[in-house]
Order: sequence, then structure tokens, then C-alpha cells
Amino acid sequence: MRVTTANLFDRSVATLQGRQQRMQQQQQQLASGKRIELASDDPTGAARSERALAAIGRIEANQRALEASRNAMTLSEAALGDANELMQQARELMLSAGNASYSDAERKGLANKLQGLRDQLLSIANRPDGSGGYLFSGQGASAPPFLDEATGVRYVGTPGTIQTGNLDNFQLTVDGRAAWEEARSGNGSFVTSAAANALTGLPAKGWIDSGRVTDPSQLTGNNYRIDIAGTPPAQTYSVTNVDTGAGVAAGTFLPNTTIAFDGMAVGISGNATDGDTFNIAPATNDLRVFDVLDGAIKELNTPLRSSVEIAQANVGRLRDIDAAMNNLQSLRAQAGERLNTLDGTESRMAALKQYNNEERSAAEDLDMVQAISEFQNQQSGYDAALKTYAMVQRLSLFNYISG
Repeated sequence: MRVTTANLFDRSVATLQGRQQRMQQQQQQLASGKRIELASDDPTGAARSERALAAIGRIEANQRALEASRNAMTLSEAALGDANELMQQARELMLSAGNASYSDAERKGLANKLQGLRDQLLSIANRPDGSGGYLFSGQGASAPPFLDEATGVRYVGTPGTIQTGNLDNFQLTVDGRAAWEEARSGNGSFVTSAAANALTGLPAKGWIDSGRVTDPSQLTGNNYRIDIAGTPPAQTYSVTNVDTGAGVAAGTFLPNTTIAFDGMAVGISGNATDGDTFNIAPATNDLRVFDVLDGAIKELNTPLRSSVEIAQANVGRLRDIDAAMNNLQSLRAQAGERLNTLDGTESRMAALKQYNNEERSAAEDLDMVQAISEFQNQQSGYDAALKTYAMVQRLSLFNYISG
């Protein structure tokens, strides 16, 4: 095969340029630390890197949503804790109001203190979240969610909660209606109350306690009426299922003893008289914190009440305050549980982000040790090619003749 001098020169120059180009590419990779500069360098690796980068972006968005939810739940948990402390103070005031030696003026002083606690609770219910909204606004409100009117406090927010909308659906608000207006009334199963004396129309002389459940399986959810008949020591009681009209229990009545029927037990104290009537109704989820406090304030400001009226009112208010406190505490526990869940989710996100960062690094980052070794090999090869070209360049017939 015949190889011309010009062809030999061209091939040598092309070889030098190719080696120089590869060495330049290797040098650029070393400078950037990336194995893939363009998608054309490695389409498969570039696609793998893009998938990891997209996953990292989603995780970072979820992390921002998580932090927003954590801030909201932390503030809400603190607000519910403050509310429970104030409700405990209100309960202590109602216990003091049951002191038989207190005068109407002293009870009015307790009412003023209770009014102050009520105003503080309203401030907590309308507490802002620091970002232009309100902790208990539910699904959002442009104004404070609780409005204090002449007829009482009214919820003007939108019931429900706001979620972040991502896969984990982090909660950003607390349902104000559920927290402040949907406590379980009575003892959670039924509500007791004293009615007017059926014979005189005057308030009953006895009072009924909150009662308790003795057998949940026997509860009917119906309304009942307890009637006291006769005079001591020959008094009797009868229990009637108002919904069915059937009598369910009867017997001799003794003050401060328990009357049990249909899975329930209640106690009637005081000096119950002939015709005294007491009602029992199913519990409902509509007990409002501010209605309870407003009712207690009104009762404490009412003068000339009998000891029986005071006792019955205090029993009912303490029962309702306890129910409202339990509901607030339940919502606080839910907020705390969400914070625990957020902590676990944050750890999972951090691990997932680290995995995707490692995946991206494996796809596009340069192995520096291997790259330096290859660069040195390229450099040695380029030096050898230069020396070879210099030697070949002198192997010309014209150089030989002139020499």
C-alpha cells in the first residue's frame, strides 16, 4: 500500500487534534467536578440525574409545607393549653360560688372575675397565626372567627380545616367550631336537669347530679323523666321513658341515694318534695364554651336565689365546664399528635432527600481519582503524539535531498 507524505502529515495532525480535544474535555470535567455537562454526554445518566433532581424539588416543597404546618400546630397547641388553664380557673371560681356562706355581692364579685376569664378566652379563640390568618378560622376567615354579640359569641368562620394539598395533606388550621362549640354535653352520654315542680310550678327543692353510665350496652338514647311523689318518709320515685311512655323503674325515694335504670345511675340530693320533676336527655355535640360561661355569669349575678337553685346551677355549670375542658384537651392532644407525626415525616423526608442527592451524584458527579488518572494518561499520550509528529515531519524527501 502506498502512503503519501501529505496523507501521513494529515493523519498525524488529526490524531493530535483528537487527543487535544479529549484532553480538553477531561480538563473541563476536572474543573467542574461533573461527568455530564450536556445531556448528549450521557443521555441515560442525564435522565437519571433529572429524575433525582425533580424528586428533590418535590421533597423540598413538602418540607416547606411541613414547616408551615408545624408552626400552625405549635401555635394552636399552645393556644389550647392557655384556654385549658383559663377554664380550670373558671372551674375553681364555680366551686367557690357553691359556698353556702357566700352572699349575693360575693357571687357578683366572682361573676366579674369569670367575665375577665371569658374575655381572655375570646382573645385566645381569635388569636392570629402570624401570617395574616387565625388559628381557629377553620377553612379561612378574613376577620376574627368569633364575634361577640349581644346574644352571645357567634362563630363566623368556616367550619373545617385547611390542608396543604400535597400528598401528606399537612393541616394548617384548627376547626374553631369543633374546638369551641361542639363539646359533648352532659357527662358525654346524657344530660340531667331539674324541671319546675309539677304541682306548684316553683323550682324543684332537690337537685340532680350529672349521673354516670353503669352499662353502655343498655343505653337507649331516649329521654327520661323522674317524678318524686309523696312526703318524707314515704316518698317514692318513678322513672318514665318519655319517648315510649313506658315506666322503666320505681321505688322508695331516699335523698342522696342512687337511682339506676337502663344502664344509667343518677343521684338526687336536697329536700325533694312531692311533684319535683327531673329530666334526662341524650347528650349532643353542641355545647359551646362561651354559652356555658355566659350562663354561669348570668346566674352568679342573679340575686335572691335559694340554696337549692344555687346548688343545682353550680352542679350543671361545673359539669358543662368539665365537658368543655375535655373537648379542648382532646383537640390539644390531636395537635400534639400531629406534631409527633410531623417529626416522623420530617425524618422520612430527610432520608429520602439524602437518597436522591446520592442518586443524582452517582449519575452526574465525576470520580476524581479515576478522572485524574485518565487525564494523566491523555497528557502522556498527547506528549508522545507530539514527539512522534516531530520525528515524522523530518522524514521528507525534500529534507533528505537538501540534507
